[in-house]
Amino acid sequence: MAFQCQKQCYMKEFETLVVSCTPAELKITVNGKKETLKGFNVILEDTLLFPEGGGQPDDRGFINDIPVLRVTRHGPEAIHFVQSLLEPLSQVQVKIDWERRFDHMQQHSGQHLITAIADLMFGFKTTSWELGRQRSFIELDTPSVTGEQVEALEVAVNEKIREHIPVNVRVVSVDDPEVEKVRSRGLPDDHAGPVRIIDIVGIDANMCCGTHVSNLSHLQVIKILGTDKGKKNKTNLIFLAGNRVLKYAEKSYTVEKSLTSILKNGPEEHIEAVDKLQKSVKLLQKNNLNLLRDLALLTAKSFRNDPNKGKLLVLHRKDGDNEFMNIIANEVSAEVVLAFLTVGDEKGAGLFLLTGQVDAVEALGSKVAQILDGKGAGKRGRYQGKANKMSKRPEVEALLWQHVSKLDTKEE
Repeated sequence: MAFQCQKQCYMKEFETLVVSCTPAELKITVNGKKETLKGFNVILEDTLLFPEGGGQPDDRGFINDIPVLRVTRHGPEAIHFVQSLLEPLSQVQVKIDWERRFDHMQQHSGQHLITAIADLMFGFKTTSWELGRQRSFIELDTPSVTGEQVEALEVAVNEKIREHIPVNVRVVSVDDPEVEKVRSRGLPDDHAGPVRIIDIVGIDANMCCGTHVSNLSHLQVIKILGTDKGKKNKTNLIFLAGNRVLKYAEKSYTVEKSLTSILKNGPEEHIEAVDKLQKSVKLLQKNNLNLLRDLALLTAKSFRNDPNKGKLLVLHRKDGDNEFMNIIANEVSAEVVLAFLTVGDEKGAGLFLLTGQVDAVEALGSKVAQILDGKGAGKRGRYQGKANKMSKRPEVEALLWQHVSKLDTKEE
């Protein structure tokens, strides 16, 4: 069936009946962590909220002011996930998140237009597309697209937008001969009911279940940002349509103003200035590494020459690295039973290295990692890794002193 959202893409509110409301769960990801929400799957007599499909994400909105967190299609039905119970057979008001809906309409119709013109101008076939949260891409069945072709394509699609060309929706039966004539990647296996054809008058006719603008002028503008290498000798064409172009321009200008303030020069000089800064940073990093290597050698030499040195060396440096610790370890390994070296934040995260006699390192390495809330690995008298709690270093030192003291007692 065709839902109300497909019949009237510009409708923002709608009344219908609840058919069923059953307990359900929804798995989501928040800040990289997976969570499971408990709620209800609601089926309505008809819906204004588009379920995901055709490369277009699902809508968001409200049923009686209850947020709809997901809309999916199962055969001829749309399933709405909410977290409040709705009484079956009750009349409800459905409201659409219009900003999200219109954005999807602009991107989806923009994709149809780009796909059609890319085929007409260059014979590039679209094999798939994705409507992303910030930008979208069209996968073209060609190994490369030149800069000149991208520029010509962008000019052509924006000319069509300025011509105010209508976008019509036609509904035909599955066995209608028209179905065989229009562009399509085929119907899904669970398709039921008539077929929708999105017709950009004089340009393209394509089977599609998504929501679209009624006139190309509603796209406002299309900006093709460039291309990326796709899979299997294909090319991804990255684009923005409509309000996304305006937001992109606003964000770019904000970044430009910030860079102008930081770099103390005009926008046309930003790239050159950043390039110089990067070269300066690389040079400073190289000099810093050389200084750290020299410091490591001096530190090791100072320890070796200390007449009161013991069999345990404990050393922490905030701005060191693995190479700094390994240089010291190489220079003092023959002088000590154990050396415990750490770099990084004194109380937070950092790196550690335990080196010395093979049997001692094998016995203590994993214990050191556990105390520091870290992970490590080692062999041949060296155990090193990452730590999350450098504040526990005194506990490690106490453990190592205990081990060295036992060895002294045995020798006596």
